[in-house]
Amino acid sequence: MRSVRYLSVLDVGMIPLLKALDKALVKLQPDPDKTVIVTDIGCIGLSDRYFTTHGFHGLHGRSITYACGLKLARPELTVIVLKGDGGCGIGGTHLLNVARRNIDITLLVANNFNYGMTGGQHSVSTPLGGITSTTPMGNLEGVMDLCGTAIAAGAGWAYRGTTFDKDLPDRIAEAITQAGFSMLDIWEMCTAYYLPRNELKKKDLVDIMGRNNLKYGLVANNPRPEYGAQYRATYVDTTTPESKPRTIETKFSNNVTRQTGIVIAGSAGQKVRSAAGLLAQSSMYSGLSATQKDDYPITIMTGHSVSEIIISPEQINYTAIDTVDYFVLVSEDGLKKTKSRIEQLPSTCTLYVEKSLELPHTDAEIIRLPLIATAKKVNRLSIGILALAALVKDSDIINLDAFAEAITAFQKPAIAEISLRALEAGSALIQGRQEVEPIIVSS
Repeated sequence: MRSVRYLSVLDVGMIPLLKALDKALVKLQPDPDKTVIVTDIGCIGLSDRYFTTHGFHGLHGRSITYACGLKLARPELTVIVLKGDGGCGIGGTHLLNVARRNIDITLLVANNFNYGMTGGQHSVSTPLGGITSTTPMGNLEGVMDLCGTAIAAGAGWAYRGTTFDKDLPDRIAEAITQAGFSMLDIWEMCTAYYLPRNELKKKDLVDIMGRNNLKYGLVANNPRPEYGAQYRATYVDTTTPESKPRTIETKFSNNVTRQTGIVIAGSAGQKVRSAAGLLAQSSMYSGLSATQKDDYPITIMTGHSVSEIIISPEQINYTAIDTVDYFVLVSEDGLKKTKSRIEQLPSTCTLYVEKSLELPHTDAEIIRLPLIATAKKVNRLSIGILALAALVKDSDIINLDAFAEAITAFQKPAIAEISLRALEAGSALIQGRQEVEPIIVSS
């Protein structure tokens, strides 16, 4: 069989690293249609166009991410990444994570100690004392050991050498055949910037390695399972029981004739969002469409928690509530967050509020209830369901049995038992109020 050549341009000016990669590919003879060379910005960035393989060129420092995606999606591909020391610095987190995961790609770092494409600024690999455009008096920063960094993150195979090494093609071929992540830190001369400023010679490269305690040659060879193969064996090739999607079928009637907006405002930790979700689900059991939007801070168990629920006999295309029909307020945190909104509630809105809270002026119809005291008798975290149960009982928009159905279907039995008691307690508050005090107090 005729040997395939991979470099489409073979002039004498081609950089030695690309020639070494070409010799390695000629030696291995991978299918060009199943070989991808991935590059990012930098002096080596457009090298993929010179090879008769697939190529992918992307953002500075991100080539590893593209390569990992290609390999995971198409495990039969041979994926090779070409990037510079600048790209390793900018995309350092990607180097750490490909080494940690051990994804089967090969990384060739064209390490010329500076950003040679943008003016010769110093990089993470500039040697101590190195003269660059940004370190004219000599670099004071420690050298990043690229191989050592990758090994510390889990890389099983790593090599450091120079473009002058006669066996570089063989080392590249060896790296490509590794089952897992492999990398070569290949030192070379930047003839545009670094070499003129520092007067380097071939032998100086190895001397610099020694002065910076960097091992020359094979740095690590510790094979371990490759991530992609493990992933496919665990998640793709394993037979799992087919899970049926949970559906909500209409079981109850409703008294909703138009799109209706409901807001519940309380504190983080009061299960406001989960209670709102159950109301939305119970509305769906009643044959209605429902949406839910939540507002809460990034803090845990502190601050406000506000949920907006829309229920409608028609499809809901606009999920903001312009006019609130029912507003439930259960805590001081909720009041602080929604005070200005409460002040703007229309007279057509009914406001169910914990009786101890001092409200601002509002045109809404106010129903004060002992929500906190009642919830303590059931469970302090049940106040959301208790308050919404009062709303459902008073408004009759849906049947309380639909609320109970949602609780039973979507909560664990132990929690559902508490929620059902809260449902009864909230309903009883309205029932008792209707029997004892049928007059609604307004602000």
